[in-house]
Amino acid sequence: MTKKKDIEVLRVTHLRGPNIWTYRPVIEAWLDIGELENFPSNLLPGLFERLTALLPGLIVHRCGVGEHGGFLERLRDGTYAGHILEHVVLELQNLAGMKTGFGKTREIIPDSGLYKMAFRTRQEEVGRAALAAGRDLLMAMIEDQPYDLDATVAKLTDMVESLCLGPSTGNIVDAAGVRKIPFIRLTDGNLVQLGHGAAQRRIWTAETEHTSAIAEGIASDKDLTKTLLSSCGVPVPEGELVTSAEQAWEAAQDIGLPVVLKPYDGNHGRGVSLNLSNEADIAAAYHLAAEEGDSSSVIVERFIVGDEHRLLVVGRRMVAAASGESLWVHGDGKSTVVELCDTQINTDPRRGDTEEFPLGLVTPRTSGEIVLELQRQGLTPDSVPADGYKVLIQPNGNVAVDVTDKVHPEVAAMASLAARIVGLDIAGIDLVTSDITRPLHETGGAIIEVNASPGLLAHLKPAVGEPRNVGEAIVDHLFGEETGRMPIVGITGKHGTTVASRLIAWLLQISGKKTGLTCADGLFVNGRELSRDSLGDWETGERLLLNKSVQAGVFESSARMILSEGLAYDKCAVGVVTDVSDFEELSEFHIDSADKLYSVLRSQVDVVLPSGVAVLNAADPQVVEMADLCDGDVIFYGVDEQLAAIAAHRQENKRVVFLRADCIVMAEGSTEVASLPLSPLVPPEAVLAAIAAGWALGLTPELIGAGLRTFEAAPKKTHH
Repeated sequence: MTKKKDIEVLRVTHLRGPNIWTYRPVIEAWLDIGELENFPSNLLPGLFERLTALLPGLIVHRCGVGEHGGFLERLRDGTYAGHILEHVVLELQNLAGMKTGFGKTREIIPDSGLYKMAFRTRQEEVGRAALAAGRDLLMAMIEDQPYDLDATVAKLTDMVESLCLGPSTGNIVDAAGVRKIPFIRLTDGNLVQLGHGAAQRRIWTAETEHTSAIAEGIASDKDLTKTLLSSCGVPVPEGELVTSAEQAWEAAQDIGLPVVLKPYDGNHGRGVSLNLSNEADIAAAYHLAAEEGDSSSVIVERFIVGDEHRLLVVGRRMVAAASGESLWVHGDGKSTVVELCDTQINTDPRRGDTEEFPLGLVTPRTSGEIVLELQRQGLTPDSVPADGYKVLIQPNGNVAVDVTDKVHPEVAAMASLAARIVGLDIAGIDLVTSDITRPLHETGGAIIEVNASPGLLAHLKPAVGEPRNVGEAIVDHLFGEETGRMPIVGITGKHGTTVASRLIAWLLQISGKKTGLTCADGLFVNGRELSRDSLGDWETGERLLLNKSVQAGVFESSARMILSEGLAYDKCAVGVVTDVSDFEELSEFHIDSADKLYSVLRSQVDVVLPSGVAVLNAADPQVVEMADLCDGDVIFYGVDEQLAAIAAHRQENKRVVFLRADCIVMAEGSTEVASLPLSPLVPPEAVLAAIAAGWALGLTPELIGAGLRTFEAAPKKTHH
């Protein structure tokens, strides 16, 4: 069978945790590029020009050259289809709004046309779709066929918007990432766990696990909120609750015109009408507010002169503030109000109809508030205002101008007090004042609403002024000085790993930590078996990280799991490697030598935290080599104290664990810290590995000795 110039995708795997390529989730694709193996890019006429014309963004790809334009240099000099595809897929993801940069392509067998390609993705379905689209795009460029890039990018962008974290949640997760706090997405939506096990916190957009349901209930009851604020001395506009248009007009006259009408239980400013001073306007505004809310109850309130402001309170302090502005259009004698809004307001790049945009599109026909506002000026959405005539579209809202640095300290303190009175740990405080740089009592300003789960976009992407990193404030509020991490021990290799992982878990358990263990024997928490299905796989590991009662975790990971799924955790405190052997079992992954297996198992050492320790078998030369890859310390163990790695390590005053006669010696440099009797039931290498790991975790020799004496080598069969 003759090969043709084509790219065939043979297999696609989503590696969900650290893997042989990188620390983060990637998609690994196996490719057969067929006859293209004989045609690098410099032998495909016009490919360079067509591809760079369609995807000009490729110029910033650094590639192996390591500098701006690096990839284009490779493309011009000649590189192969698998490598080109990697860069096309990354660029498609970037164009769709999902920023990624990491990719690698390696030939599986020399001159075979078979390649493994890996590329970073933040969402599996988007990554798979980008891979399929990238293949079609590249083949079209090679064959000089047209390709509809806009349609592809639009489809991928839709997927990013519906499947990836929203911008507010994404900002909080990114802020956690800066502090190296791991995250796990718990649903397809914005419910996210930051941290692991007992050290975790949960967020749901701008709500946290500290946000109380009672406080949310109070915040959604506008009348109750005002009563509580007023009783604590916070200025609020006086108002009344009404259930008919007639009552609304009476209340307005009692309070004093002009007034504001809003739904009793509304949010996001829907159904709110401002600055009303005659009976007809107030009746119309009543019906609009009653429709928008969940009940016929409507609040009539004194109209406060000034601009609307939204202050964001996190914990006990104000962290960001934005002010609103009135929206006007200028007539030209030819266009309707709707057309003027489209040409003068909606062309603003900050406006759009998805949550990516800080400001919404203005649609006079579908907005009751705008229709009412126009009626008061004697207009409708289809009126054509005279040339030069100014039309007020929205008197307020459009809160998108950053004023964080201008807020008077007394105003900030009042906002934070309002959040505390309602009981919210994160709150959006709406207030109206004519001058945010002066205290409210000087300007006659007042707090008009307290909102739970406030939108963060106005602060992350203000229309004017400096963006505020509110995610950072939320992560600091949740974690303080904590890291969100629990001690995790990862262990890989072929021999003795299961018994060693069980012994390490036992040592942690008797040290007083509620310990989770996933190994070939099953999933356990504090020795109690939870599950035997799908042993030692990625999802079983994730179950330990999700468990709020677990204070430490031990994970046995096979080479097969690292190759097919990645590790279940991002980083560990201790990484144990017992041996590099039996690569023959992994031939389906094209692992055909001890060197290739080394590249798989080194992942366990690559993920050790800088504050952590790699525990390595001094008797296996390839495991010894991994010491140089560790960001933290290294403890060598071995049955023979004469092993070169142990002797050299002691010379450097480092820690080692070895066997002498029937005793296990823990030594640091020339000092022998402890000598423990060897248990006859467990293979000595497994015991040495476990003792070294226990020592790495800071357990005392006395506790380790007690653990050895009480450890049961055969797990009890307990079923629940």
